[in-house]
Amino acid sequence: MTTPLSDEAVAVAARYARRGGEDRQRYSLLNPAVMLAHQERQRAIAALLVRLGWTELRDLRLVEVGCGTGTNLVEFLRLGFQPEHLSGIELLDDSATRARAVLPAAVRILVGDAAAMKNSIPPVSQDIVYQATVFSSILDDRFQAELASTMWSWVRPGGGVLWYDFTVGNPSNPDVRGVPIRRVRQLFGDAAMTVRRLTLAPPLGRMAVRIHPMLYSALNAFRPLKTHTLVWIQKPTA
Repeated sequence: MTTPLSDEAVAVAARYARRGGEDRQRYSLLNPAVMLAHQERQRAIAALLVRLGWTELRDLRLVEVGCGTGTNLVEFLRLGFQPEHLSGIELLDDSATRARAVLPAAVRILVGDAAAMKNSIPPVSQDIVYQATVFSSILDDRFQAELASTMWSWVRPGGGVLWYDFTVGNPSNPDVRGVPIRRVRQLFGDAAMTVRRLTLAPPLGRMAVRIHPMLYSALNAFRPLKTHTLVWIQKPTA
């Protein structure tokens, strides 16, 4: 299933295309710094689910906005989510094709502009709507707000948006910008939020593992050196 792309969605696709193969190499799990950051995020998500009382995940429904090649959806399967309760939305055809190749057939993959797919996911049907480093690639404030509104419409009362993104911009990369917590609060209004800082600044992480992998963990113990947030944005039950 595909949907027409908005101007900003086309621009986002172009930004991803400019990153090309070098970006894929830099963010490969074969890179020790990437693996350590990935594992830290996995542990944080697992701890959050337990804290929410969701220790049995087979009945929970989750959609990922910007599912890429399916890596995160595979991880949710490993945690105990069922394929028929998982969906992914991906802007790029090639990434969606790769996701379909690695995921069970019961996982639903939609291709196109998620902000234009409000009717593709039933309203208030999802326990979790997940996004990881999608909003930092959206440079248009109005499009950010439209996407956040669409995501929020899918969340059932008591469920929430699970957000992972970086808060600090990269001066050398004009295709992205950090999304500070104050902006997240603007996007989701008065929703209750649980915020956790994660992820050693990637340039520091890459430097650290070249010296010794243990240096990564030592530096990551200092909160000011973390550049990302994991945010649980919960919809009220009434």
